[in-house]
This record gives sequence, C-alpha cells and structure tokens, in this order.
Amino acid sequence: MSNPAANNTDLNQVRVAAKVKKSTAWTRLKKNKAAFTALIFLVLIHLLIFVGPFIWTVNPDATNPAAMLQGITAGHPLGTDDLGRDVLARMMKGGQITLLVGFGAMFFTVLIGGLVGMLAGYYGKWVDVILMRFTEAMLSIPNFFLALVALTVFGKSPLMVVLVIAFTSWMEIARVVYGETLKWKESEFVEASEALGSSSVRTLYKHIFPQIIPSIIVSSTLGIAWAILTESAISYLGLGIQPPTATWGNMLQNAQQYIWTTPMLGVLPGVAIALVVLAYNFLGDGLRDALDPKHKGGK
Repeated sequence: MSNPAANNTDLNQVRVAAKVKKSTAWTRLKKNKAAFTALIFLVLIHLLIFVGPFIWTVNPDATNPAAMLQGITAGHPLGTDDLGRDVLARMMKGGQITLLVGFGAMFFTVLIGGLVGMLAGYYGKWVDVILMRFTEAMLSIPNFFLALVALTVFGKSPLMVVLVIAFTSWMEIARVVYGETLKWKESEFVEASEALGSSSVRTLYKHIFPQIIPSIIVSSTLGIAWAILTESAISYLGLGIQPPTATWGNMLQNAQQYIWTTPMLGVLPGVAIALVVLAYNFLGDGLRDALDPKHKGGK
C-alpha cells in the first residue's frame, strides 16, 4: 500500500528538479552563440514590426501615383512600390500579418497535435490505434499540396490560412508528444498521483503535461518557422492572403515583375522571410540542445 506522505515528497522533488533544469537550460542556451544571437535578432525584429508602426505612422495602403517605384528618399527610407505605397510601412504591416499567421498556426498545431499525442500515449489501446493510425495517414499526404487544395476550396482569408496550415502540420508535434507521454506515464510520480485517486485528466494536466512542455516549446519554435515559410509560399503563388492586405509573401509575388528595374521590392521581403525562418530554426535547435543535453550537439 502506497504512503501518501512519501508520494507527496516524490512530487515535490520532481517540481524542484524541474526548476533546476530550467535554470540550467537557460545557461546552456546563452552559451550557444548561434541560438542566443537568433533569439536577440527575433526580439529586435518583432519589436521593429509591432512597435515600429507607432513611430513610422505612414499609411501602408496609401497610394501615390506620382511617387511610383521611387528609390530611397527622406520621405520613403526604403522607397515605394508600383502604386506609390511606402515600402517600409508595408514591410512592417506585412511582417505583422506573416508573423501573426505563424503564431496562430503554431497555436492550433500545438493544440491539435498535443491533444492527439497525449490522449493516444496515455490511454493506449484502441485510442492509440485510432489516433496514431490517423496521424500516420495524414503524414502520408503531401502537406503543401493539401494546403493549396484546401485554400482553393475554402477561401483565402487570414483565419482560413492559419487553420489550413495548422490542420496540415500538426502530425509531427503529435508524434513528439506521443513519445514523451509514453515515457512519462510510467514514472513513479504519475503512479503516485494515480494511487492518490487523481483522475486521468488531472494526472495528464498536473503531472505529465509539465514534463513535456520543453519538447512542445522546441517543436513550436520550429513550427513557427514552417508556418511562416508555408504562408509566404502560398501567398507567392497567389493562393494565400490577398492584396491589398500586405504579407511578405504577396509582396514578393507582386515584386517579381520589377525584379530587373526595382530589385529591392523583391529583395527586402525575401531577405526578411529567410532571416526570420533561419533565426527560428537556429533558436529551435538551440532550445533542443539546451533542454536535452543528451541530444547530439548538446552543450
């Protein structure tokens, strides 16, 4: 018969160990120069995109036929586009939409994938069979082409783009969470929680979920990069968010006809997409090494 006092002691020890692990992970992340530089860059670029419009108050949708395709001027530090709109203002506005799509898609991806993985891993049996076979079936479908078909059928609003990206990319997180849940559900503190009469929902939420948060954070960071790249690709193909709403993807698509006359119109959103996606990938790799030092390449 289990001892409640001993069980509570085990749970407290786990919580203390988790706090120590977080502190150590932050130290390892700071020692990873590439990941820490990526983190600083992402903080700065997010501040520029979301705070910048309060300083640079030019309307990104205001057209001026007399100022079409201008170069760098005092009034337009990054020039103007084919309709005379300020490129700096549109880069910030487009960045907001692109990043919000990335965060929104990541949220729903984690929500769907996390629930599927945790339920399949914890309950096992027929729940495991149904959910994980469905996950494997979804993995066998080319995600990008499925997203294109879904957007063609259901529309191209920003919310629909977020949902389509999420519903075509949750499977990897589901597999990660499934594996972590299988590992932690055999732990002594989980058995202690069940012995104390905790419901399965409480055990999942209070004891298993906190242990898999590091893996979810890593997957989420990489998922944001994938969502940004996917949104940019489908917008470039004309199947994503439609003008006049600016995104880096449709700005790149619109600029392709001016690539030889005004190359900066394409270079700026293209470089922004590449740098942000690379930064999120570097940060994700760094977080994986920091949170799991046994991983190859860990510090």
